[in-house]
Amino acid sequence: MTKRWTTIALALTLLLGVTSCGKKQNQKEYEYPNRQEENTEAEATTKRGYLWIDAHANFKDYANSKENIERDLKKAKEVGFTDIVVDVRAPEGDILFRSKVEGAEEIKRMQVWIDGKLETLERTADWDYLQAFIDTGHKLGLRVHAGFNTMVGGSVSNGVKRGLFYRDPSKKEWATYELTSSGIVNALDNPAPGQKFFNPIHPDAQAYVLGLLKDLASYDLDGIILDRARYSGMDSDFSDLSREQFEAYIGRKVEHFPNDILVPGTTMTETLSMNTYPPYFKEWLEFRVKNIHDFMQKARTAVKEVNRSIEFGVYVGAWYGWYYDVGVNWASQTFKTSDHFRWATPKYSDYGYAELMDQMLIGAYASPLNVYGNKEWTMQGFCTLAFQKINGAAPIVAGGPDVGNWDPDKKATTEQKRQAVTNSVKACMDECNGYFLFDIIHIKMYDYWDDVEEGFKKARE
Repeated sequence: MTKRWTTIALALTLLLGVTSCGKKQNQKEYEYPNRQEENTEAEATTKRGYLWIDAHANFKDYANSKENIERDLKKAKEVGFTDIVVDVRAPEGDILFRSKVEGAEEIKRMQVWIDGKLETLERTADWDYLQAFIDTGHKLGLRVHAGFNTMVGGSVSNGVKRGLFYRDPSKKEWATYELTSSGIVNALDNPAPGQKFFNPIHPDAQAYVLGLLKDLASYDLDGIILDRARYSGMDSDFSDLSREQFEAYIGRKVEHFPNDILVPGTTMTETLSMNTYPPYFKEWLEFRVKNIHDFMQKARTAVKEVNRSIEFGVYVGAWYGWYYDVGVNWASQTFKTSDHFRWATPKYSDYGYAELMDQMLIGAYASPLNVYGNKEWTMQGFCTLAFQKINGAAPIVAGGPDVGNWDPDKKATTEQKRQAVTNSVKACMDECNGYFLFDIIHIKMYDYWDDVEEGFKKARE
């Protein structure tokens, strides 16, 4: 959960930079008015409510207890959720389902914080974690989706290294190469903690991930939702492979690599305020979103070849204007990005991937004090703008908040947070055609069950 708030904190910082530089450069602001459409009663009652179940945060409760799974899914159904998303690939890339892919390993232990102490929990149960959620969820009448951490191959946390990268050093070349202030380095040579990503265009890394998705699609799931299906950041990927493919894409050599694309040490925030971009910067952004679009096409095909009825989808943050940082254009191809953002080429829109999606979960991660509005950094505004950018390309678009990491400065009272949970359901559901809440651990931690239930009642009246 902290990884999502880290992204938001970064984006908030970037927002300040965009506001100032936008006025300075007369950059066109992209904003739609609040949608005023009224839904019929039938539409309102069929709109979905998605509840995310994070692998790491909920390991303590569910790793060894089918009883806890049934208890909490029953409660989720009672308060109004229709769909659950079970995260089955943890931040280090290891899995909570059965796979025959070489190198894949099921999680048997995990470090978690309990009452302020770091503890290692063991999974001793031999039953299939994902199958337990499917069996229980379907028995209760819930749709069950698997959440899938896509481009992660390892992690470093609390001094502990985990995942495929650290079990098998031969996979080092699958890792992304990062552009640092001191030059280009393999992510595994970067001592910083956090997730270690694959290079999204490395063919062997792609084959590994697609193999996992095929095994996942063999389960009786209603859907698969990809998370972190992206680059790790603006500093990624500057490998020889990416250079070669970029030069082939543009049809010429880059004489001064990487400086003609991005000067080492340049931050994402700095790219927002640049008056002049390096010669190939915008084409590089176009190349990256093409790569992610093409991977999504492969991923969809891999899933549908196993089971055509599985709904293929993705989770993305709603802050579209900053997503070029990670090489993602999640809009419809009908949204002309270059008409609104100066960093986009006219071809950038060609690689919007909403048309590939059966469902999209939008992280409308605003403060509990900012539920309503028609701009970004309000929950309602995030959903309004996302729905417009997707423009019907994906049949199901559900947006909503992170109700655990939304008030880092502790500006909201307990009552304001409870009211925000309730109000967020209708505010987001009216603007999209579904509601999405992250994460069940926060509902349980702060006892938001009644607040969510009241929200669904109001939204479906």
